[in-house]
Amino acid sequence: MFTGLVQTVGKLTGVRLSGRGRECIIEAAPWGGDALELGESIAVQGCCLTVTAVRENGFDADLLEETWNQTAFAELAPGARVNLERSVRPTDRMGGHFVQGHIDAAARFVSIVPQGRDWRLRLSCSEEAARYIVRKGSVALDGVSLTVSGVPSPGLFEVDVIPTTWRETSLSDRKPGDRLNLETDILGRYVEHFLSAGFREAHGVTEDLLRKAGFVP
Repeated sequence: MFTGLVQTVGKLTGVRLSGRGRECIIEAAPWGGDALELGESIAVQGCCLTVTAVRENGFDADLLEETWNQTAFAELAPGARVNLERSVRPTDRMGGHFVQGHIDAAARFVSIVPQGRDWRLRLSCSEEAARYIVRKGSVALDGVSLTVSGVPSPGLFEVDVIPTTWRETSLSDRKPGDRLNLETDILGRYVEHFLSAGFREAHGVTEDLLRKAGFVP
């Protein structure tokens, strides 16, 4: 579990093929006295990856075929900056929102417009992902927790980015036409599932039961 608050920005040195599939090689500064550990989870551009090797100047992580196919990793060139966040601990402040690191889809960067000192990004996404995006709701783009500032039409949404986020993350490297890793808010998906007819039938939730419980007048 992550918060979507990027802790540091590393560099994608490259992606290599190995017996396990693909491995990404990340260059990053040490995390002070709290060193990375083998097997821990780390969000790279919003993707939850497992650390397979720790080096003095970075780490390696496996890339599942599913991750390669469903995210924007394949479009990142060696040397690209990548957002990094270690998994949240129970004692950490929850400053962003609940981010799993499970990418729903790749959003397409449509346009960017200055908003005073801030930036407004417009992005497009699939209909399946768009159903979970609402104004004032949360999304994670390349691992950055952002608030949806507008939904101008189905399949389009906008987020506002403050100068610090723009400057301290890899978002400022993106340009119109690029793909970004998109994770929608997990709460919407669970609510939809619980309200679905299939779930209600499987668990005996009927209108009569809701009426007796006082949920339906």
